[in-house]
Amino acid sequence: MSATIDLLLKSLPNEPGVYQFFDKNGKIIYIGKAINIKKRVASYFVKNHSSAKTNILVSKIRDIKHIVVDTETDALLLENNLIKKYQPKYNVMLKDDKTYPWICIKNESFPRVFLTRKVIKDGSTYFGPYASVKTANVLLELIKELFPLRTCTFDLSDKNIKQSKFKVCLDYHIGKCLGPCEGFQTEPEYNDSIAEINNIVKGNFKEAIVKFEEIMHQCAEDLKFEEAQLLKEKINLLSNYQAKSTVVSPSINNVDVFSIVSDPSFGYVNFLKISNGSIIQSHTTEIKKKLDESDKELLEYAIVAIREKFYSQSKELFVPFKLDLPGDFKITVPKIGDKKHILDLSVKNAQYYRFEHLKQLKIVDPDRHSNRILLQLQQDLHLKELPVHIECFDNSNLQGTNPVASCVVFKKAKPAKNEYRHFHIKSVEGSNDFASMEEVVYRRYKRLLEEKLPLPNLVVIDGGKGQLSSALKSFEELQLQDKVALIGIAKRLEEIYVPNDSNPLYLDKKSESLKLIQQLRNEAHRFGLTFHRNIRSKKAVKNQLEEITGIGIETAERLLKKFKSVKRISQLTEEILVKEVGKSKAKKIYFHFHQNT
Repeated sequence: MSATIDLLLKSLPNEPGVYQFFDKNGKIIYIGKAINIKKRVASYFVKNHSSAKTNILVSKIRDIKHIVVDTETDALLLENNLIKKYQPKYNVMLKDDKTYPWICIKNESFPRVFLTRKVIKDGSTYFGPYASVKTANVLLELIKELFPLRTCTFDLSDKNIKQSKFKVCLDYHIGKCLGPCEGFQTEPEYNDSIAEINNIVKGNFKEAIVKFEEIMHQCAEDLKFEEAQLLKEKINLLSNYQAKSTVVSPSINNVDVFSIVSDPSFGYVNFLKISNGSIIQSHTTEIKKKLDESDKELLEYAIVAIREKFYSQSKELFVPFKLDLPGDFKITVPKIGDKKHILDLSVKNAQYYRFEHLKQLKIVDPDRHSNRILLQLQQDLHLKELPVHIECFDNSNLQGTNPVASCVVFKKAKPAKNEYRHFHIKSVEGSNDFASMEEVVYRRYKRLLEEKLPLPNLVVIDGGKGQLSSALKSFEELQLQDKVALIGIAKRLEEIYVPNDSNPLYLDKKSESLKLIQQLRNEAHRFGLTFHRNIRSKKAVKNQLEEITGIGIETAERLLKKFKSVKRISQLTEEILVKEVGKSKAKKIYFHFHQNT
């Protein structure tokens, strides 16, 4: 497996979708679907396959691309559309050219509702496609149970009905049709049922359920208990059914969808092409910012370039915000419904492309990756300079005992562990986080100034306004307030505080800036807590030796330094103890550990 493929595998998402394999000429040789793209694609690159065809396929893979969707059903439908369009070499023998079923509401008087695999543009309404015929049939049977509908193909025009050209069939006599062919049911009554069916197929069952409940209660009041029971069964059918999702609404045709996500350095534009109600193409491109361009500027530039690259003649564009683009096409900014769903899917693919790109960048060029995060942090915190050197402080004590503090150092967004520092609190009695913070910050930077060592670009204080104010006092005393940026992070809501501003700053919970600050805070907490535990542990051990009458602190420390633990000291012979601490103390220590024997 090449280094390029290995890098691609590491950056694939654990999401449902479709993957595409390309050969050395950039041609698609295989398209597949997966519940988890990363796991499925990785499975191709195990050492041996039982199928010779699979081994040949894997040997020819030079690039991998993918499209993320919401569900496994969406992946199945999208896979089918792409295979039909590109007809990859290694899919030809494995996939037939079947089309998926749709539910059709025919454009005619007293519309029929039926299953079909052909979409005819005659004004009829189509719902689907459904990945499973069983799913479509279950929904169709539900509709037939709820609403009596005609199944005949007669032309039920007003003229034909008035001339009594047709007679009711068996469906009428068994209650599956209300006889519109003989005028027993009016067209407005029939169309009310069609409107309810439209809602149900779209997944909106609420109106139908409310309507059935009203009729059921009325039947019960009129003592029509059998009819009320039938209506109750219909309500249960509706309540228990869950509609299946689709990739794209069939009413949306010949549309280009564009979306963008960005960071301080790059913009990532996704393009989806919709044809005949299906996604047939997906492409994401990266654009490097040169003059701090806005998302609007980048997207306008990208749309022109991408449409030219793919020779697109679509007459409608779906975009996330208004754009100023010349051309003979309509620009739509979807807000709700199927169109918004498609735009959201495009955004999702752009986000995953960016995420994968950043994962690859972290492996291939870690310095560039770190620099990008620091640029984002500088922008989010409005810092004057790039925070290459960051330090973070945290206090640690247990009910006021053994108060200590920690300082961790990050350089280029990575821990510089050899520069971490611990502090014993010297000037503060008991638990006083504010005074402790003031002391350690003063001691840390007074020493750096005295030794003429480089100061950090940013200092992070673990705590809210109180701890930040304490740190600021030390900064002012050392005259650092205009030289080093200072912020505090409050744990409860992850609020960022800056000096002399009572209003907190809230960063995006998913932003890399906040994640870096949290990493600093968590590392300072871990480092301080470990130090505190060690102190408590050593004191507990010392106390155990000091409990022996006649053994003081110095003797206890000397023995622990040499033998490392109380357990080892307890196992020493009296002769060895005499050599270490003298006859009198040796006898006391030996007797303490062996008095029961």
